[in-house]
Amino acid sequence: EQLLNDTNWSDLDYLIIDLPPGTGDTQLTLAQKVPVSGAIIVTTPQDIALLDARKGFKMFEKVEVPVLGIVENMSIHICSNCGHEEHIFGEGGGKSMSDQYGVDFLGALPLEMRIREETDSGKPTVVAEPDCRTSEIYREIARKAAAKLAVQAKSYASKFPNIVIQNN
Repeated sequence: EQLLNDTNWSDLDYLIIDLPPGTGDTQLTLAQKVPVSGAIIVTTPQDIALLDARKGFKMFEKVEVPVLGIVENMSIHICSNCGHEEHIFGEGGGKSMSDQYGVDFLGALPLEMRIREETDSGKPTVVAEPDCRTSEIYREIARKAAAKLAVQAKSYASKFPNIVIQNN
């Protein structure tokens, strides 16, 4: 709440908040106190990760936050030495989840050492190597998410959940 209320967010186009997986207090508090325009579910291909992603999807559905789509992270490992590609965590989990729930599959990000290295150095891949395939994937995910937001109604009053307190 301090981050949201005590920060001067002037001229902000998008505020993206990276939350831990699942349905914790942070997600519920955010959905109840802020007019959230949409959620993007990020998962990895493994079945165990998809269980958490599904819980998160259902939670956002219950609090009436539209899910803009699914992103699969670590979808394929690309060797930094030889470029060999391998699905070490399984394949297609994010796509099958998007099909199951009828939401867009926004993209699949590779597991590459340079993503971590460049981000840790303060120059994320889209800045450090704007023309590489990974940067193209990030930009495509961003374009698809922005397009989903653009077609939504602009009235944010409907974004607040309807909370009813009953005294028995």
